[in-house]
Amino acid sequence: MVKGTSYVNMNQVNQQENLFGTLLSENVIGVIHDHYITFYLDMDVDGSNNSFVKVNIERAYNSPKESPRRSYLKDVKNVAKTEKDAQTKLKLYDPLEFHVINPSKKTRVGNPVGYKVVPAGTAASLLDLDDPPQKRGAFTNNQIWVTPYSQNEQWACGLFVYQSHGEDTLAVWSNRNRPIENKDIVLWYTLGFHHVPCQEDFPIMPIVSSSFDLKPVNFFESNPILNIPPNFEKDLPICNAAASA
Repeated sequence: MVKGTSYVNMNQVNQQENLFGTLLSENVIGVIHDHYITFYLDMDVDGSNNSFVKVNIERAYNSPKESPRRSYLKDVKNVAKTEKDAQTKLKLYDPLEFHVINPSKKTRVGNPVGYKVVPAGTAASLLDLDDPPQKRGAFTNNQIWVTPYSQNEQWACGLFVYQSHGEDTLAVWSNRNRPIENKDIVLWYTLGFHHVPCQEDFPIMPIVSSSFDLKPVNFFESNPILNIPPNFEKDLPICNAAASA
């Protein structure tokens, strides 16, 4: 994402002037911008009727005479009743786990089967909420959304993004605040990057990568790789080059 400039060297730039980016080459400024990818996760954990659970990890305190330890951790599970309950902005010092469970299917010890979303790239938009690009890309207002499944709600920015005024987006659908407990639900996770360009990004940007995980949480009765025999070199497949035609 670049724009032209008359500058060919940073010694021409007044110290007070903000380039809103980086001089990457002669007459080329790389503009500060963001990258966002929204993942549409129609998970159907052991059936279509699922619930979304926010697991808050909190600090709790012992009484002064109870223990030498002053504090410990506890988890507080909150089942989202409606779409607004599920909307989440990630915070480093307010940690959460995000579970999609099937409340009607239990393990032998009584835990509901589920999977959890483990976020990674977590940039949040800094644009004003009424800025036209932000209205169109309002899915970046939160990193986590949960909506009831609808065949007409599959594209977070609506069908015609560049012709949109933000009237058909994930944020609009979610603000209807429909019930989502024990329903056929969709979890939306928005992975993001802030990008302050550097010279290594020009003229061809190298790979920037991130990911997120989907992990079982009480979905299996125990570690599913137990009793799997170890791999030995003799057991590995041997790949040979195909004979030339």
